[in-house]
Amino acid sequence: MNTTTTVNATTTVNTTTAPLRVTLLVGSNRHGRFGPVVADWLLDRLRAHDDLVPEVVDVAGAELPTTLAPTPEATAALAGITPKLADADAFVVLTPEYNHSFPAGLKNVIDWHFTEWRAKPVGLVSYGGLAGGLRAAEHLRQVFAELHAVTVRDTVSFHNAGASFDGAGRLRDPSGPDAAAKTMLDHLVWWGRALREAKEKRPYDGF
Repeated sequence: MNTTTTVNATTTVNTTTAPLRVTLLVGSNRHGRFGPVVADWLLDRLRAHDDLVPEVVDVAGAELPTTLAPTPEATAALAGITPKLADADAFVVLTPEYNHSFPAGLKNVIDWHFTEWRAKPVGLVSYGGLAGGLRAAEHLRQVFAELHAVTVRDTVSFHNAGASFDGAGRLRDPSGPDAAAKTMLDHLVWWGRALREAKEKRPYDGF
């Protein structure tokens, strides 16, 4: 049975088939980072997917203290981040691997939020050297499980990421990454719609 939600007096949205709002969280803030190259490629994949409407949160632009203190500066920074997380039906997290894990700046943005993640799917995209950032992605699974989010099984990873793209930011061989991205995003859409419909029938309160 299709589920519909009334938006206003004259408009209804079929939540079974309506596009998902997905927030891409770019996880690197290191000087000279490679992340924007991968993020641009990934954002193209998100925009090309008919079932997704993307937003972007870039950790590099998030001036959040690590104290988690609600200072005026933190409140101002959160004003540009929290709504994009709260309104999202799903997330894609792009992470490099720093010292066998994900960056502290990414963890900080995650830790500033809680209910925004709950009962939503998360796709993981990683990049790095020989390991392709996979250890960072696996650590993120543990974090998002604690936040009541659901990580998608299939990931996208770039081994020796710097050599995978040319000077213009294009993949030298897009066949593998494009196929992996399609699989991951298709699964993200399935989980996003399933969880969105489930929450409409029975709101998720953490139990």
